[in-house]
Amino acid sequence: MTSCGISIGVVGVALALLTAPAIAQDGPVKLGVLTDMSSLYADNGGQGSVVAAQMAVDDFNGQVLGRPIQIVAGDHQNKADVGATIARRWLENENVEVILDVPNSAVALAVQGITRDKKKLFLATGAATSRLTGDECSPTGIHWTYDTYALSQGTTKAMSRLGANEADSRKVIDAMGGKVAGAAKHPINTPDFSSFLLQAQSSKADVIALADSGGDFINAVKQAGEFGITERQKLVGLLVFIADIHSLGLQSAQGLMLSSAFYWDLNDDTRAWSRRFIAKTQKVPTMIHAGTYGAVMHYLKAVQAAGTLDGPTVAATMRAMPVNDFMTRNGRIRDDGRLVRDMYLFRVKAPAQSRYKFDYYELLATIPGDEAFRPMEQGGCPFPKKS
Repeated sequence: MTSCGISIGVVGVALALLTAPAIAQDGPVKLGVLTDMSSLYADNGGQGSVVAAQMAVDDFNGQVLGRPIQIVAGDHQNKADVGATIARRWLENENVEVILDVPNSAVALAVQGITRDKKKLFLATGAATSRLTGDECSPTGIHWTYDTYALSQGTTKAMSRLGANEADSRKVIDAMGGKVAGAAKHPINTPDFSSFLLQAQSSKADVIALADSGGDFINAVKQAGEFGITERQKLVGLLVFIADIHSLGLQSAQGLMLSSAFYWDLNDDTRAWSRRFIAKTQKVPTMIHAGTYGAVMHYLKAVQAAGTLDGPTVAATMRAMPVNDFMTRNGRIRDDGRLVRDMYLFRVKAPAQSRYKFDYYELLATIPGDEAFRPMEQGGCPFPKKS
């Protein structure tokens, strides 16, 4: 009896060991959208990023390497520990192959570290910090949509070429260069900007540059108007999304200068994709939404070309393939993970200039990708090939 029982147990274990990998290999290829579903970045990423990712999956016919593709979503709540916990659970227990979006730099840096250790893909379509391609770069990390360098330095270079007639541009360059009158930092998700705005007002600077985004940016602009600051000083946004402009309204946002990787009304291709997105969400797409679609599509093409889900192999294939979609022409992914593409400088229209729904931006300049993004050798990424 005893020997028989042992034999059955051993056979059972052997079957389990043989069956488990087969189930994993036949299951869905999971892509995780880790985003802000409920707070100040929810309109810029949030559910819209999930929709954009699913659009890419649908356009790819829903499967890759003969397996169905599944989008899963998580809310990082703008907390690095929460985001890290979700990322680890996805990668270690739920067979997620790639993590996307992550519109919070602290959370993104945590996710970058985890995916680097696990040799899984992180496609940062929502994060801003340029450290993702600098000292915190990763062989399996790709910074897709924009970064802090492009939104500041690239914009300044573009403004300088607009000429002497563009007085506001010259003021912005002065304010962002060697004549900074001061700086004030506020906590994330701040309801009251009065003390910070009054500091800026008392500096008598020509320009007040707002380096916050989402709900914080919206509240800062509204309160600046209430204090009468905009009557004498110019506001410039360093990280502005079209969803922010929509929330503010053109009356409050008119004249604001900003840079972006995407605008829905830029050309026929952007309009065609955006109309599909708007039909599904009733919202105007941000550059995070557009970037998430593009990143998912490029990832799936690379998986198909590589014939594997192995993270480092797929990442290398993504780098080797040019990026071409409705928002990117002949983009290239550098060894440090930076996707280099053109950026755009816009000015928000006055209400009288807007001709139809979501007609918010006037294009001022196109910023070539090599000028918009930090040169790789200046970023401090330790792993790229020296060539």
